[in-house]
Amino acid sequence: MSSPHLPSLRARFGASVACGLLLAAALTGCTAEARPSAAPATTASASATATASAGVSVASRERLAVDGGTREYLLRRPAAHGGAPRPLLIAFHGRGADAEHLRRQSGLDRAADERGMLLVYPEALGKAWGAGSAPTAQRPDPDSDVRFTEALVAELVRTGRADPHRVYVAGFSNGGSMALRMAAQRPDLVAGAVSVSGELPTGAAAVKPTGAVSTMIVYGAEDPVRPLAGLPSPGPAGPGEEPMTPTMSARASAEAFATAGGAGGPVEEGKPGYDSVTWPPGSAGAAVRLLVLHGAGHTWPGSAMPPPADFGAVSTALDASSTLLDFLAAQRR
Repeated sequence: MSSPHLPSLRARFGASVACGLLLAAALTGCTAEARPSAAPATTASASATATASAGVSVASRERLAVDGGTREYLLRRPAAHGGAPRPLLIAFHGRGADAEHLRRQSGLDRAADERGMLLVYPEALGKAWGAGSAPTAQRPDPDSDVRFTEALVAELVRTGRADPHRVYVAGFSNGGSMALRMAAQRPDLVAGAVSVSGELPTGAAAVKPTGAVSTMIVYGAEDPVRPLAGLPSPGPAGPGEEPMTPTMSARASAEAFATAGGAGGPVEEGKPGYDSVTWPPGSAGAAVRLLVLHGAGHTWPGSAMPPPADFGAVSTALDASSTLLDFLAAQRR
């Protein structure tokens, strides 16, 4: 989601992503054709191929043709994966940012490499995701990002890179809400989801879980941008900007997934630096967790990147990237 401070965030992080990544061994340019549907069909032709050599991960910028346009994403393949399909994590950046920003903010590269995961950072249109179900003047088709994500998964599975039984989504802020939307609406596609500082949309844009998906929500107790208690009535958007989507609270978001998955009653624990609420798996096997970081703001816990001054503190009580990947790695559809 955005905030009253969105222009300052864009000024800091709105630059375009360079075609190379820090640990790239090579670049590829890949085009895939996709038809918008519940299970998009895709075809692809590669203009170049990047091969992971022993001990070296490969990162590339790739493109996907969908809905009559072209979407971009950063793809990171783990070293020495042997060509076998890998668990796939799709990580959605926050509003006003981009894929490269989330890559640097989160440190997910290292955490995914250590676990042998395929990692994708998609680029949003207009630096924001359609995390809610209501159309806006800037986003008349609120489902376009859902179809893009479906097509992206279909392409990576079709080419043998991703394991269809281990597809995970995560994100920060507006990207966290997008991850929750994918889990809510596509439980047949997503095996697990994690949102950092993002909640389920509500009101006219409401998104409701439709099946059992293991879900974790990580939140700062002192978030000044997307409050822990939710954002039922966002302020007006700036001139030309897409309106912010109202959200329910972080706890209500977790409870919605727990109810949809038939999870057990909440178990609350105090940990050093954060509070944990766990809804144990029900018959469907989907667990739900809510972690609330003491004193933390609208930030990624454990991040080494300083946030904007008015976004609050970064918690060091846990490494969000390792925590969320450990949670997701245990899930299978």
